[in-house]
Amino acid sequence: MTMNDKEIMTNILNAVKGECDLMMHGAVESSNGDVHSAFTQCFNDTLAMQNEVYAKMAQKGWYPTQN
Repeated sequence: MTMNDKEIMTNILNAVKGECDLMMHGAVESSNGDVHSAFTQCFNDTLAMQNEVYAKMAQKGWYPTQN
């Protein structure tokens, strides 16, 4: 079975969303300032990746949104 570009991008977006969830929970649950900072930085980096993937999908009409 061959995946098209839209399916690949959807899978990437879903994976990055899952990573965001993990990093956010890691930051919330960390009891050490250094660990909290590390998770927060990773969360911000992952959010930036998510935004890039979303923007490319929206540009191609693959992720329609409602106003």
